[in-house]
Amino acid sequence: MKTVHIKASTEYDVLIGRNLLSSAGEKCASLFGKCRAMIVADDTVAEIYLETVRNSFENAGIPAFDFVFPAGEESKNKDILFEILEAAAENELGRNDIMVALGGGVTGDLAGLASALYQRGIKLVQLPTTLLAAVDSSVGGKTAVDLENGKNLAGAFHQPSLVICDVDTFATLSEKVFSCGMAEVIKYGVLFDRELFEETKNGITDIEKIVEKCVVLKGKCVAEDEFDFGSRRLLNLGHTFAHSIEKMSGYEIAHGEAVAIGMVMASELSAEIGICDSSLADEIRSALIKNNLPVSCELGFEEIRSGMISDKKRNGEEIAFILPESIGKCVIRNIKF
Repeated sequence: MKTVHIKASTEYDVLIGRNLLSSAGEKCASLFGKCRAMIVADDTVAEIYLETVRNSFENAGIPAFDFVFPAGEESKNKDILFEILEAAAENELGRNDIMVALGGGVTGDLAGLASALYQRGIKLVQLPTTLLAAVDSSVGGKTAVDLENGKNLAGAFHQPSLVICDVDTFATLSEKVFSCGMAEVIKYGVLFDRELFEETKNGITDIEKIVEKCVVLKGKCVAEDEFDFGSRRLLNLGHTFAHSIEKMSGYEIAHGEAVAIGMVMASELSAEIGICDSSLADEIRSALIKNNLPVSCELGFEEIRSGMISDKKRNGEEIAFILPESIGKCVIRNIKF
C-alpha cells in the first residue's frame, strides 16, 4: 500500500492499494475512534460494493447505515443533497460521526457537500471507485452540486479526513468510464509531467503508480493554493470548455469525455494566439484517441460559448483559460470570449 500525505487546512492521508475496501472500517476505527458512519453511494456502486464496506465498518465496531441514490450526473442536484442531509438527521448522525463517499465523482461531490453543511461540518471519508475520482475529485476538498444555470455552481471547500483508494475497483469499470479517468491522467501529464504523458500513450502497466503520481501532483497544487485563487487553477485545463460541453449536451457527454474535448480546444486556442505550436494539439489529440476518448463534438462554437457565460471562472467579460505551452507546462490567460 502507498500513502500520500496531503497538506491542507485539514491534513490527511490518501491510501492507495489493493483489497482496501474490506479493511476501510478498521482504518477509520483506528483514526477516528468511537463513531458511526453514513455511507453514501449510487445504486450502481451500492450493488457491487456496499455490503463489503458496510460489513467492514460493522466488523470494526462502527455502526453504519446507508443512503443510496440513482446513478448519474442528473442526481448531483439540491434535491438529492437535501435528501442526504435529512437522512443524516433522521438517523441522528452526530458531530463526531463520519460521512463516507463510496463511488465516483458525483457521489464524492454530493457526500462532500453534505458533510460540509451537516451540523456545520462533520468528517468525510472518500472511497473512490473510479479512476477519475481516485486521481482527481476525491482529493483537494472541492464539493458541489449543479444548478440549472451551470455545473458545480453551489459548493464548498471541505477537505476529507481520509481517502482510501482501492484500485481493484477499477476492474468493474466499463471501458468508457475508465477512459474518462484517463482524460484526467492525461491532463496531469500535459500540465506537469512529460514522462507521465508518455506513459498514457504507451500503455499503463502499474495503475497504483499512476494514481500515486497524480495524487502527489494534485497534493502539491492544493498545498500551494487550497482555495483556488492562484496556481491551483491550472487543474482546470480543459474544464472551461468541458463544463459548457456537458451542460449544453444535457450531460449526454460525460465529464471525462468533455475534458478530453476541452483539452483539444484549449490547445487549439493556445496555438491560435501564439502560445504553442500547432503540433502540440496534434500530440494531445493523439494521446486522447489512443485512450479511446473523443476529441470533438457536434456542438457548435456559439452553443459552447453560451454555456461558458455562467462559468465560475469568468471575470466580467473575460474567462480564465488554461493553455498548454508545451507538454509539462501550461499558463493561465484571461481572454475576452
